[in-house]
Amino acid sequence: MSKFEDPAFFGEIWAHDYDGDGTWHADPGAGEFLADLAGNGRALELAIGTGRVGLPLAARGVPIGGIEASEKMVAKLRAKPGGEQIPVTIGEMPDMPVEGPFRLVYLVFNTLFNLIDVDRQAECFRNVARVLEPGGAFVVECPVPDQRRHDGGRHLEVLEVTEDSATIEVFDFDAAGLRLSERYADWDRQPFGPDSSAHISVYRPA
Repeated sequence: MSKFEDPAFFGEIWAHDYDGDGTWHADPGAGEFLADLAGNGRALELAIGTGRVGLPLAARGVPIGGIEASEKMVAKLRAKPGGEQIPVTIGEMPDMPVEGPFRLVYLVFNTLFNLIDVDRQAECFRNVARVLEPGGAFVVECPVPDQRRHDGGRHLEVLEVTEDSATIEVFDFDAAGLRLSERYADWDRQPFGPDSSAHISVYRPA
């Protein structure tokens, strides 16, 4: 594994300035959205980092834990008010080194793309499905890929046609034991559409 594939490497580089001047905070709609899905159940944040989302959610009364690969990130979390009360497991999020069940598991910003290996992404989804309680939710926030190339989880494109052959590119995207339940353009549940620059997707056990 190169250092760029090591999940802890991100924290080694960015932990010291991850929160900037301290004025950055999570979208306030995120807390309400996630708290609504968690209800009175347990929540787990993958790549909890410095607690920019987890701490406000815990302040709402949601019992929350986290997984984080970087000890430096967790040290920043621990230094914040309430940070010592959030249990964090040091480890890689695809391995899911925690015991469920959880009502809610979430992965925000573009952190999913830190898993550059597609097999590790699939492993992450499979293990989330394993620790979710029946009817639980997995929330993923990501930028939107090129919508011209993907539709409904499938993509088919004719690359070349000659007199003797046709070259066709096919992708089929599988959420590894989870099904897409809802998708929005933002935390305020605005409708997701072709011009949306990001998506908030809610998956539930298949």
